[in-house]
Amino acid sequence: ILLERRLLHLFLYRPKRRTHSNPNESATTLQQLLWGENETNGLPIAHYKILINISMKRVILFLIAMQLPQMMISQEIVLLPNENNTELVWLGDEKTTYSEQWQSELISNVSTPTLQIFRPTPSLNNGTSVVIAPGGGLRVLSINSEGVDVAKWLNSKGITAFVLKYRLLPENESALPNENGDNQNTSSAMTKKMAMVLDLATADGLNAMDYVRSNAKSLGIDPNKIGFMGFSAGGSVTMGVTFNYVKSNRPDFIVPVYPWMTVLGPYGVPHDAPPMLIICASDDQYDLAHESIDLYSAWSKSGMNAALHMYSKGGHGFGMKTQNLPSDNWISRFYEWSVAEGIVVPRHQP
Repeated sequence: ILLERRLLHLFLYRPKRRTHSNPNESATTLQQLLWGENETNGLPIAHYKILINISMKRVILFLIAMQLPQMMISQEIVLLPNENNTELVWLGDEKTTYSEQWQSELISNVSTPTLQIFRPTPSLNNGTSVVIAPGGGLRVLSINSEGVDVAKWLNSKGITAFVLKYRLLPENESALPNENGDNQNTSSAMTKKMAMVLDLATADGLNAMDYVRSNAKSLGIDPNKIGFMGFSAGGSVTMGVTFNYVKSNRPDFIVPVYPWMTVLGPYGVPHDAPPMLIICASDDQYDLAHESIDLYSAWSKSGMNAALHMYSKGGHGFGMKTQNLPSDNWISRFYEWSVAEGIVVPRHQP
């Protein structure tokens, strides 16, 4: 009822200002808006109001129907394989909460990996696509500022986006990690669990790449322009995918954003490593700036295509948040890089 009243107020009932109030006059004004008539045709006002309500509902249904295609597009969910050969067990469903510290919605206890598909307007679609892995220390996913908001921005540039919910450490009490301590727990038990869940999350990333490439035609994308972008722990997943791909699920480019590299252990550069753009801030609270520099150096020393954009300020986890800093515009720097590398060829509308 509240929804109907709000929609009615927003879309239908906008009468001119009156110096007096008359219920019958208001009903007549609404009737004129609905049918363009000037009279109630002799119907009792109670019956007339019933007709108005029926028509109002029809208009509301029409308005909702007009929005269904967009709603369906933004809610395309693909279930990915979830084989589990580890000792990790999840109890209950996914959990969602809001972190005051990170000013973001967080999702935890993910046991079933999924891809949410975000398609650009057909007239803008340039064929490039990106799988996005949000961060959160392998305990949670910062689903908006490092996921959905990124996808929507990419859509505005004609890029198809896939937000990956990869498997996380089981959480049975709260969706929040310990916000007063170091989320990258170094105890031996936690290190073992981190390694197990990172293997599963990497498998989720590889399966996401397999799905996107094998369905490229129906998705309206170029199978040779599929990238992988990840934030923090999602950056770990990005690099896990990069260090373990085969031909069918190799990313065509990678964008690790303040990637957490130490959790991966020692690594080598693939002989056919994809072009890479690293984004980070020097004042990252977890000292990921140095890990980013080491990653860039490894690529560069191996003769691979690499770029690094290091901001002096931005902290950790800036994602799509507005901090009134140059790092707010990191995604524009990604777009410029992708165009310069020929990864994105913008479509010019007539």
